[in-house]
Amino acid sequence: MKWVIQHIKQLVNTRTNSIVVRGAELSQLPIIDNAFIVVDNGIIQAYGSMHNLNAEHLHGAELIDAVGSSVLPCWCDSHTHLVYAASREEEFVHKINGLTYAEIAAKGGGILNSARKIAQATEAELYLQAMTRLQELMKLGTGAIEIKSGYGLNTENELKMLRVIKRIKASAPIPVKASFLGAHTYPLEFKENHNGYIDQIIHEMLPVIAKEQLADYIDVFCEEGFFSVAETQRICEAGKSYGLKAKIHANQLHASGGVELGVKLGAVSVDHLETMNDTAIQALGASNTIGTMLPTAAFFLRMPYQPARTLINANAALALASDYNPGSSPSGNMNFVVALSCIQMKMQPEEAINAATINGAFAMELQDEVGSITVGKRANLIFTQPIPSLAYLPYSFGSNLIEKVMINGRFI
Repeated sequence: MKWVIQHIKQLVNTRTNSIVVRGAELSQLPIIDNAFIVVDNGIIQAYGSMHNLNAEHLHGAELIDAVGSSVLPCWCDSHTHLVYAASREEEFVHKINGLTYAEIAAKGGGILNSARKIAQATEAELYLQAMTRLQELMKLGTGAIEIKSGYGLNTENELKMLRVIKRIKASAPIPVKASFLGAHTYPLEFKENHNGYIDQIIHEMLPVIAKEQLADYIDVFCEEGFFSVAETQRICEAGKSYGLKAKIHANQLHASGGVELGVKLGAVSVDHLETMNDTAIQALGASNTIGTMLPTAAFFLRMPYQPARTLINANAALALASDYNPGSSPSGNMNFVVALSCIQMKMQPEEAINAATINGAFAMELQDEVGSITVGKRANLIFTQPIPSLAYLPYSFGSNLIEKVMINGRFI
């Protein structure tokens, strides 16, 4: 099916070539007013000002009027834990009542809680739950997503999660990337035997993951009380030997050295970044590694937000993602992520949109498929309700301003 969508109020993030956007360039968001876009067989074929719409564009096409709508590329959510077996709202109440993370963990909560539930669930159950969540996220404008394992914490259940993600990849209409996060925390039986669990990751899990092609990336929670810099490096280098590029959970709770290690290893991204020092900021700003910020996790955990303005001033390439998970960010709504970035991290709307689209695509190495209005990319598009300006999207954070979403050239 060929569509010509015409009379678009603003066509947002139009790019001839895909380049990662960094530093001051984050505020540069290419927009065409009173625009059209041609979509054929799910792919963007042409776009431009209505003045340039011609007979060739219109030939064989169905017309759609988008008067009053702004059209953006779909959000690219490059950090989620979408596959999980059960919510954890009881821990949410414990936090309200003043319990600490350690106290909740002592009650059987936290990551180990999710691991127990994963062990009890079947692949079929996990798949159906995750696909239901994904359908909801697509309606909220997500057009590409990364999903991590990490609630298995043993060979059987990490592989179970990754097989579910592989099945989602095969059936979802949007691009999906898989990250192996076996190094999320230490199982209780390995709490005093870190090398034992790391050996299990390297010698039991990774060979099967490689054989079955279950992951694109390897991820490690590099943090005090979890995996040290040396342990993280060992795991990432083992993953690299199996063709898995690194993505590191870095600097969430402490300035752990995870950012600097990610830069050293050439990681695709380092994610979280709530606790940054000058060394980490300068290392990230001078690197090709993308800094992925997860403001809804900081929001939910009542933690300090990522120093976005300092990172932008240091010329860092920044992405935004939801960290959708049942414990610390139980929402995958990227519209709220964008709004929170403006409200709490003082990002300009243009910066936040770039970080949540083109840079999010780069953080999943999907920049040739999604992330901008570019000829040859998928027609994964957000159509807004009539809004006075783009700034209204983060400003009116409590309203659903999406009128409809197009995935692969079809409205969902």
